[in-house]
Amino acid sequence: MALARVNGITLSYDQYGSGETVVLVTGTGAPGRTWKTHQVPALRAAGYRVVTMDNRGIAPTDCGTGQFTIEDMAADVAGLIEFLDAGPCRVVGFSLGGIIVQELLVTRPELVRKAVLIGAAARVDGLIRGVVEAELDLVDSAVKLPPRYAAVVTALQNLSPRTLDDPNLLRDWLDILEFSAVDPASVRRQLTVQLIADRRERNAKIDCPCLVIGFADDLVVRPHLCRELAGSIPGATYRELADCGHYGSLERPEAVNSLLVEFFATGG
Repeated sequence: MALARVNGITLSYDQYGSGETVVLVTGTGAPGRTWKTHQVPALRAAGYRVVTMDNRGIAPTDCGTGQFTIEDMAADVAGLIEFLDAGPCRVVGFSLGGIIVQELLVTRPELVRKAVLIGAAARVDGLIRGVVEAELDLVDSAVKLPPRYAAVVTALQNLSPRTLDDPNLLRDWLDILEFSAVDPASVRRQLTVQLIADRRERNAKIDCPCLVIGFADDLVVRPHLCRELAGSIPGATYRELADCGHYGSLERPEAVNSLLVEFFATGG
């Protein structure tokens, strides 16, 4: 782990390998090490230097003072790219990370060569808003869910029927989710950031090759929202993977990694 002073905060990051840079930006409540098991090795093997980061709200990265915004989080990514002298580079964003990368593409386009948005949307629909507001209510109630119960709820929300119906896979997932449970109170400000304004009009300004990946069984960001996101970005490509919930990058990492490597390798 390394620390960089960027955009008024101390930001935690890791880098692996050498070559042209790929920056991986993860989703709500997730540390940068989420990418380490699957995406980092595949991208390193393809000849890239891979950079992961802990977003604001994920220790040891600072939160800053008060409520931060999606603009702040995009500026953090921009600051890290500049700190590493890595621009223009390839950037991947998952879920909330995909929203952050959309903002980066609008405000600092000179820093990004290509972008991949995974399980991300350009707007908040009624279901996403309802889930986020309910999670905020849970945090503010100070109720602590038992880790085993929280693991089951997380599995139901984020995994595909293919995984849920396999008793061995499911047991492993529940163990992992129980062990790695995140205190929602620690990411409250990240939850608030998810309640974005409709970005589709802003996305029409993006002039960067983009790939959007959706997951057929995603209940968090349903695939029609991913398709809509791709349609809002001029020239963007959309790919959808079967047998994947919101955690598709972990459920079917080989398929996701193949799409990343192929997209990054084509067209310079």
